[in-house]
Amino acid sequence: MKKRILSMVCSAAILCAMLTGTAISAEASNPDPKKVDGSYLTEEESSTGTTGSRVTRGYYLMDGVSTISRAGLTRVYAYASTTANREVDYMATIVYVERYNKEADAWGQVDWWMEEAHNDYFLSTAKTLTVDRGYYYRVRANHIAGDQYPYDESASFTDGILLPE
Repeated sequence: MKKRILSMVCSAAILCAMLTGTAISAEASNPDPKKVDGSYLTEEESSTGTTGSRVTRGYYLMDGVSTISRAGLTRVYAYASTTANREVDYMATIVYVERYNKEADAWGQVDWWMEEAHNDYFLSTAKTLTVDRGYYYRVRANHIAGDQYPYDESASFTDGILLPE
């Protein structure tokens, strides 16, 4: 009987220790991430952002997507796409890759490019960039579509992902 009670007490103590250890590590690994210009600074492998509600998209513009992901120790993969509600005369995607500057507490541009299409309803573009380690990077994209100027325009952006040192 004593062995059984002792066994139950030890089991309860081990269970309590495991739960306490899990709670402590969960608190330590999940602090509130910092938010800078709409993007959280995360340690995720990748991040995806989309355009806002239907009101901010427009008559021709249906959706815009931007994505960033780690592509190695010193590389990031940046992707953006624009989708129209139907075939339009003109569409474009302008992609900005940005790095977080801790001293300025702001995003600074690392690279940018633009892709255009005519008489189409979908446009995508991607690039792999070599970047410095130890910084947060994000993708911000402008999505444009329409038949005549002024075109529908919206933007998307990702959270910042860290390239560890």
